[in-house]
Amino acid sequence: MDHVKTYHSITRDTPSGSIIIEGPLDSSALADYHFHEHLTAFRPSSKQFEAIKSIADFKEGRIIVARTEDTIVGYVTYLHPDPLERWSEFNMDDLIELGAIEVIPKYRGARIASGLLHLSMLDDYMENYIVISTEYYWHWDLDGTKLSIWDYRKIMEKMMSVGGLLPAPTDDPEIISHPANCLMVRIGKNVSEDSITKFDELRFLQRHQYRNMREGL
Repeated sequence: MDHVKTYHSITRDTPSGSIIIEGPLDSSALADYHFHEHLTAFRPSSKQFEAIKSIADFKEGRIIVARTEDTIVGYVTYLHPDPLERWSEFNMDDLIELGAIEVIPKYRGARIASGLLHLSMLDDYMENYIVISTEYYWHWDLDGTKLSIWDYRKIMEKMMSVGGLLPAPTDDPEIISHPANCLMVRIGKNVSEDSITKFDELRFLQRHQYRNMREGL
């Protein structure tokens, strides 16, 4: 695949001022901005900024940001699944993962996260991908939001649906370890039937491995 990336931008008004949502951006464009020090959900902000700049230059990597004039206050990342994850088992070039989405507390509730997802899908080339997001309740900001697990799950599902990602069943051990966890999936309209079949096997990898083992007896 060529992994074509087409830039888009939108402006969203918030009670704290206008926010520009744009991307995909490469590392040189990201370097022109300041990365807000409150973007610490995954690692210290300086290290996370270096991480997303490296992702931006992957052939399939996509970084969409929300910013004030020169400060990034939110972002979403897309890239191939980690080689150590089950989702990379078949090395599917048309499978990418929404790896992280984060918005600083000041702008939460201002529909910035949904704006990031909406803009992500304005690029027609996203129709060539199966996009997944693995959602684990232990990554959710339950303390900061004061929401229950199930209320947070409802909000998360509503937000993800803006990007066309919907819950899908799987036998992945981590996901089925708690009923609030889920796999979110968006299948682009240009994805081949072969890839969809392969992805279905990937979603139920344990079932297929067991069946193959039985057939090999």
